[in-house]
Amino acid sequence: MDIEAEIRALQLDSAENNGVVNPEDAKPDDVEMTDKVEEEGIKDRKSQSVQSDPKVKDKEVAHLEDAEALDEMETENKRHLNVVFIGHVDAGKSTTGGQILFLSGQVDDRTIQKYEKEAKDKSRESWYMAYIMDTNEEERVKGKTVEVGRAHFETETTRFTILDAPGHKSYVPNMISGAAQADIGVLVISARKGEFETGYERGGQTREHVQLAKTLGVAKLLVVVNKMDDHTVNWSKERYDEIESKMTPFLKSSGYNVKKDVQFLPISGLVGTNMKTRVDKSICPWWNGPCLFEALDSVEVPPRDPKGPFRMPILDKFKDMGTVVMGKVESGSVREGDSLLVMPNKAQVKVLAVYCDENKVRHAGPGENLRVRLSGIEEEDILSGFVLSSVVKQIPAVTEFTAQLQILELLENAIFTAGYKAVLHIHSVVEECEIVELLQQIDPKTKKPMKKKVLFVKNGAVVVCRVQVNNSICVEKFSDFPQLGRFTLRTEGKTVAVGKVTGLPSSSSA
Repeated sequence: MDIEAEIRALQLDSAENNGVVNPEDAKPDDVEMTDKVEEEGIKDRKSQSVQSDPKVKDKEVAHLEDAEALDEMETENKRHLNVVFIGHVDAGKSTTGGQILFLSGQVDDRTIQKYEKEAKDKSRESWYMAYIMDTNEEERVKGKTVEVGRAHFETETTRFTILDAPGHKSYVPNMISGAAQADIGVLVISARKGEFETGYERGGQTREHVQLAKTLGVAKLLVVVNKMDDHTVNWSKERYDEIESKMTPFLKSSGYNVKKDVQFLPISGLVGTNMKTRVDKSICPWWNGPCLFEALDSVEVPPRDPKGPFRMPILDKFKDMGTVVMGKVESGSVREGDSLLVMPNKAQVKVLAVYCDENKVRHAGPGENLRVRLSGIEEEDILSGFVLSSVVKQIPAVTEFTAQLQILELLENAIFTAGYKAVLHIHSVVEECEIVELLQQIDPKTKKPMKKKVLFVKNGAVVVCRVQVNNSICVEKFSDFPQLGRFTLRTEGKTVAVGKVTGLPSSSSA
């Protein structure tokens, strides 16, 4: 019967195609009938294939395992790094990002010509490279990045994800979410006269971004001095050295080891000099260092633990044939079919599919930016800041924790004491918090707690205190998971303090 049904369906199909029966003339019942018959045929075929002999099954399984091993080999051939572009407004972050994509062949000439024309129409000729990264209309009209742009490119040894963070001070919270996903930072500084100064002076974003990058766990920095081709600079060594000498002490004070973790290099993002190939001696005779691609390639990948408990802070979520969440895996690995928890709700979910850079993958390890399709939870029940966690060794969910804070810059006439309120940014969580109690002040020289009791502290102090939030949030101790245990406190659009979680209430840890 099944085969007959199939043949009938096929005949009907071909009859329709040959124009014997015009589909419009066919009665709706007939069409439905053929659909049903076809469906039944398909079902039968499926059931037949399921009952296929076990040998084939074993072969398939073996084949699958081989494929997985191959997959793993392929993904491990190229290491993966997340790079965030940070710096003051108009330093040229999006333009540099766009130029990188163009040079590595991710954007074709036709697209570039289209962008050039668009930029010309807006009488902003020099913005066309930035359009590659700034995709929405608002960003293009103003010439400012608002959201964190994403793009991918590869060099011979490494796959990179570029995160283009906004430089404008109104969008610092967006920049925080970008830097929280990054392994290395590219700090773009404009060499043009006056532009470096405004970015670096108090209130400029260059300073704030560096401090945030350090607390958010960006361990390595490439400081690229951009706009070297500008007519006020003309690849002048004096200007480059002046910027380097001003930035070095500041980077040190932000906690970077300048010799080991920071590298300076001059580039021009608009014309692409010293990016993919080293700068020509005729343009810049004094530079003997690497170009940007070489510098990025030589960065050591931070150690990651693919066997650890799974942790993925959720940055964003949307509906697409189920609930899809986005984020960067901080620890552990995930496969299709895994059962996980969405914390702090303790909602049990199952992984239906894993996507990495648009491609569907069977499994993914730490450091990857993923989109994961889940079943068992509705999209409205997830907030950004929730964490996808393994069922064993769940991530602690707390409303209070002990932290060590470094006060950077309080607002005018504000006192940092018990009862101080601010906004807490930790991985992808943004939550209002209150300092409940100052426990002890730490002497910056000896790094030991001071004897006397603290009631309030001023700028620059390091203090251990208890922090309380209104809703339960997922955090880890800094010593266990640095990425999930470092945070910043901001108030009225300024970063006030940076800190790390040192202790959690004993009841909360699973």
